[in-house]
Amino acid sequence: MKYKSLWLGCLALMVLLSCRQNAELPYLGQTTLQDGKTVHHKVGTFACYSQDSQLVDNAVLSQHIYVADFFFTSCPSICPRVIKEMMKINDRFKDEPMVKLVSFTIDPKRDDVARLKLYADNLGIDQSKWYFLTGDKDAVLDLANTFFVPAFEDKDAPGGFDHSGKIILVDKEGHVRSFSEGTDPETTPKLLDDIQTLVDTYKKATK
Repeated sequence: MKYKSLWLGCLALMVLLSCRQNAELPYLGQTTLQDGKTVHHKVGTFACYSQDSQLVDNAVLSQHIYVADFFFTSCPSICPRVIKEMMKINDRFKDEPMVKLVSFTIDPKRDDVARLKLYADNLGIDQSKWYFLTGDKDAVLDLANTFFVPAFEDKDAPGGFDHSGKIILVDKEGHVRSFSEGTDPETTPKLLDDIQTLVDTYKKATK
């Protein structure tokens, strides 16, 4: 698949960086020097509609750190397991206003605003905390790649899409700082710790 070679390279880098034993979280992805300044990888730009018909883009989230996943409501395979881990994150940080959760659908043809609203209602979550976003299909699939989440249409895959279950932590500047395997509950505790580390870092910076 066209995304696989890029994904394998990114995955290797992410694994190496995530193994660092620094108090500060690493910046995942490619880091370059531009005009003598260090420039870290950022997630792509997006403008999608939430389950409440609110336009959510990078600017809306720039005052928050957030965890993101890519899913679709009719997914018959990994999505229910990933959402279960997202629920753990939601429960842990439900009273922390700095943290948001963002779930991008990769099947906007079926997952319109109304369907995402029903899905969110059934979860019983605070919908000002957790956005379920829908937008242009090709744009969202390309966006997933900037989150290091391979996602593409595949008629032979369950539900018609092949995608990763990774959950990605993004800081206020749009940098990827950590991730977990949404299909592996044993990786969630580390991500919870990393989210808390990032929250504490921002709070210390404002003192």
